[in-house]
Amino acid sequence: MNLYAIKAIYVFEMSRAFRTILQSIVSPVISTALYFVVFGAAIGSRIDAVEGVAYGAFIVPGLIMMTLLTQSISNASFAIYFPKFTGTIYEVLSAPVSYFEAVLSYVGAAATKSTMIGLIILATSTFFVPLHIEHPFWMILFLVLTAVTFSLFGFIIGIWADGFERLQMIPLLIVTPLAFLGGSFYSISMLPPVWQTVSLFNPVVYLISGFRWSFFGKSDVSIGISLGMTFAFLAICLGIVAWIFRTGYRLKS
Repeated sequence: MNLYAIKAIYVFEMSRAFRTILQSIVSPVISTALYFVVFGAAIGSRIDAVEGVAYGAFIVPGLIMMTLLTQSISNASFAIYFPKFTGTIYEVLSAPVSYFEAVLSYVGAAATKSTMIGLIILATSTFFVPLHIEHPFWMILFLVLTAVTFSLFGFIIGIWADGFERLQMIPLLIVTPLAFLGGSFYSISMLPPVWQTVSLFNPVVYLISGFRWSFFGKSDVSIGISLGMTFAFLAICLGIVAWIFRTGYRLKS
């Protein structure tokens, strides 16, 4: 394994994030903090506890997960799309770097940035609501696993996109609505039975439910199903990435 090449790409991507720290890190943290102010403080004070958890604390896992999804996709998709756009991707493809090493570098950097943002938001949330994490190991596992999975998904979008419009289309039109409807601000048990059933077809429900369980020990679906769905989506993304590099889809043309 070419560790030097992995380090070179990884460090370059991480340094790009710190060069644009206001856009890459500060902006999503401030945006999420505004959700805490509006939903946690202003609206949360008028809402009863949800499943025995104060509403302000209840929405913390959902907000972290929602930001993690969007940031993972955004970081990874732009990281691979921009070299395609400028033509520098051919330097990576012609270098003595395997496909696995290239994916590991780009996805690893995107997942690292997203995880950092998630942890910063978690720390920020303690200034707004009292928070206790019942299962810290599982919380970190879900955080990292989700960041890696959706960074891979963003990597696929970055390769598929042939313009900046397409680069934003799936995150804005599909992922963000699914995150809002996936229980970020509510428990699906609060919905009528028919909508509870419909919600189970939303994959984001399983991510948020499992992540919320790590905080409060309460979830809409079992922790085993949440982990299983996450690993299944990870396996699908890995299979698609392998196919892309095997066929050269939108990389060699």
